[in-house]
Amino acid sequence: MEITPPRFGAAYLSNPEPEYPPLSRRLYEQGLVTLYIHITPEGKADKVALHKSSGFERLDKAASDVVWRWRFIPARRGQENVAGWVMVPIRFNLRS
Repeated sequence: MEITPPRFGAAYLSNPEPEYPPLSRRLYEQGLVTLYIHITPEGKADKVALHKSSGFERLDKAASDVVWRWRFIPARRGQENVAGWVMVPIRFNLRS
């Protein structure tokens, strides 16, 4: 039976944006962090791995820290919730 992967983008999940580190703001650090996250059948992250760095450790840490608080729609096999992996991109962008 086919497995539907976990999801994180549904508006009703109300997942917070990461805090932009103040020093990163002052230093004009921007970038895209890509995290590989293992989601439990209950819709919680239980493993977070850095897939691709933004190039700035502070931004990578802020992205990793926030996803631990997120809720996810778990993967499904038929009608059953199962554990699964999802790739999550988080962009840090300073608007002028």
